[in-house]
Amino acid sequence: MLSINSHCCRKQVHTAKPVKFFVLLGFCAIGSISVTATEQTSDTAANLVSRLTLASYKTTLKGLTQFGDRRQGTARNRDALSWIEKQLVQAGCDNVERMSFNYNPEPRAPRVRNPVNNHPDNLKTPTGGAVGRNGSGPGGASVYGYRADTGVNRDTAAQPDERIRALNAELPINGVRQQVYCTKIGSSRPDEMYIIGAHFDGHGVNEAVNDDGSGTALVMELARIFNAPDVTTERSIRFALWNNEETGLNGSKAYIQQRQKLQGIESPAGSGEFPEPRWLGMIQHDMMLWDHGAPRADGTVSAEQRPEADVNIEFQSNSDLATDSMQLAFIFKAAADSYNTDYPATVGPHMTNTDSTPFMNIVPSISLRENERGAHTGAGWNPTWHTPLDVWATFSDKDFRLGLNAAQTTLSAVSQLTGAEVEQ
Repeated sequence: MLSINSHCCRKQVHTAKPVKFFVLLGFCAIGSISVTATEQTSDTAANLVSRLTLASYKTTLKGLTQFGDRRQGTARNRDALSWIEKQLVQAGCDNVERMSFNYNPEPRAPRVRNPVNNHPDNLKTPTGGAVGRNGSGPGGASVYGYRADTGVNRDTAAQPDERIRALNAELPINGVRQQVYCTKIGSSRPDEMYIIGAHFDGHGVNEAVNDDGSGTALVMELARIFNAPDVTTERSIRFALWNNEETGLNGSKAYIQQRQKLQGIESPAGSGEFPEPRWLGMIQHDMMLWDHGAPRADGTVSAEQRPEADVNIEFQSNSDLATDSMQLAFIFKAAADSYNTDYPATVGPHMTNTDSTPFMNIVPSISLRENERGAHTGAGWNPTWHTPLDVWATFSDKDFRLGLNAAQTTLSAVSQLTGAEVEQ
C-alpha cells in the first residue's frame, strides 16, 4: 500500500499484489479543506504511465518546433496556438476553449547590466569561485562556485541556422493575445479541479524546445492520456497552455483576473455544469530537459546530461500557502518515487518566474522543472536559456527522457489526486 499522510507525506510500499493505496486529498489536511481519501489500485497509475512513451513525447515536441520560438505577438505564435488547439481536439478534448486578453505595454527602456557587479573580480568567494544572484551580487539565491552569464538573445544574426532565422524574422506587435485550454470533466466531483499548465510562447531566435516546448508537449501528452475513452476521473482536470509568459506571466495573470471569481458556480443553474470548477491545485511545467550540472571555470557546461539529474518540484517558501504547496510537492515526489523510470524527483523551495507564481497565494501551487530556477538556471547552468542553442539539434534522448520523467511524475500524482480509473 502507498499512503500519504499529514506528516511529511511519507510513502509506504508493500510488495503484496494486487496493490491498493489511499491518497489523502485536500493536501494532507490543508487549511479549511477537508481531508478525503480516494482508493485506487496501483494498476491504474501504472497503466496510465505506460501510455507515456519517449517517441510520443518527442513527436509532440518536434511538432512545436515548426513554429520557431513562438514569440508572442507574431503570426508564428498564433499559428502554434491553432496547431495546439487542433492537437487537443484530436486527442479527445471535446471542450477546447480559447481565452483572449490585451497586451499593450509601454515601451521598455534598454536593459543595462552593472559592469562592476558582473566583473569576475567582484564575485569571488573565499574558495576562489564566483557568487551572485543573476549576476547582481550575493542574494537569497546565491550560488557558490563558478557561474556563467545569462540573458535574452534578440540578435537574429546570432542564430547560425538560416531556416530558424527565417522562422523568427517577424517582430511582435501589441494587441490581443489568446491562449487555450481544455478540461477533463470529473465524473462525481465536476466542481473541483486541478490545473496543469505550461507556456507555449518563447523567444531567443530559436525553436523554444526547452523553454517551453518541453512543458507544452508534456501537458498535451497528459491531455491525450486523460481524455482517452476508457479513462475516467472523479475530479476535473484543466490542461492550460498559457501565452505571454515571457513578457511577465501575462497570460496566467489574465486567467486569474477573468476566471477566479467564477469558481464553483453552476451554470446554467441546476445543469450540473461548472465552467470554472473550484481550484484545488496548480501545477506548472517550465523547462524540463536540461540538467547538465554547474558551469566550469571557463563558463562552459557539459554537453551530457549528468547521471544524477532529477526532476525538481518547486514551491515558493514565502508564499501565503507555502505549507500547503510544500505538502502538494511531496505528494508529487512520492508519486515520482513509485513511477518514474529513469530520474528521481526532489523538492525545492524557490519556485519563481513562471506561471504558477500568480496562483501561489490563491491555491496550493508548484512547478516542475529541470533544476531550481533561481539558484541554478539564474547562475548559467543552462546555456540554452533564451539563446540560439534552444533548438532540436542541441538535445539528446537523455534530455528528452528527463522531460518524459517529469510527465510520469505529474501523470501518476494527478491520477491519484483526481481518482482516475481505467475501464476494464
